[in-house]
Amino acid sequence: MNFDVWWLSYPVLGAVVGFFAGLLGVGGGGIMVPVLTSLFIAQGFPAGGVVHLALGTSMAAIVMTSMSSLRAHHNHGAVRWEIVRFITPGILLGTFGATFIASRVASAPLAIFFVCFMAYVALQMLVNVKPKPSRELPGPLGMGAVGVGIGGVSALVAIGGGSLSVPFMTWCNVKVHNAIGTSAAIGLPIALAGTLGYLVNGWNAGGTPAYSLGFVYLPALVLVSSVSMFTAPLGAKLAHRLPVATLKKIFAVVLMLLSAKMLHSIFY
Repeated sequence: MNFDVWWLSYPVLGAVVGFFAGLLGVGGGGIMVPVLTSLFIAQGFPAGGVVHLALGTSMAAIVMTSMSSLRAHHNHGAVRWEIVRFITPGILLGTFGATFIASRVASAPLAIFFVCFMAYVALQMLVNVKPKPSRELPGPLGMGAVGVGIGGVSALVAIGGGSLSVPFMTWCNVKVHNAIGTSAAIGLPIALAGTLGYLVNGWNAGGTPAYSLGFVYLPALVLVSSVSMFTAPLGAKLAHRLPVATLKKIFAVVLMLLSAKMLHSIFY
């Protein structure tokens, strides 16, 4: 394997992603997808598949962080496993199925959908709107249907689903700390199904660069994941010392700027 100087950027990205994941409890897709898209274009990868490659690589990188997060929340007794059991079949179906849709959509529409969703996530952070508990959780079929929706959107933007599942569970009278912990557990099947889907759909796709498995670019996956595992605990440790509410607002602005840069890279 020949060394590429661009690979030096991936550990830096991993450090940033891990730190903010630990500090703010957010998934790394909001940072990884736009940055990886811009880096892939700068490296001369075929423009038609750069967003797919960024989504698949981000999903694969989320697997390790979601396992770590799940373990931490389970040890604190914050995971409601009965919710995980009922919602996971829908999560797996929605996430895996949506990768087939994504693989057949051009990079430009995918990027536009990603930016629109990130605008929603950023708005959530800026205004800090929390749904009022007003109903109970649906039955197994209803939970499965919700899982399909959460998984489908998560696959299209490479997130762990927290920006959708936490508000949903809070709305359904699940305590906030349980909603966050359960969302962390749901993030693992999302990441696994999304990674598998992007591997399968990109396996025979033309134009993927060397060192790729499907739509997963291995140098970025390995270097981002290996560093983010060390910086995530650092971010979590500083969460009680830094002004997290202010940092969330700054992070929201950063998400929008990165998304705008992603669009600029694709269209110009």
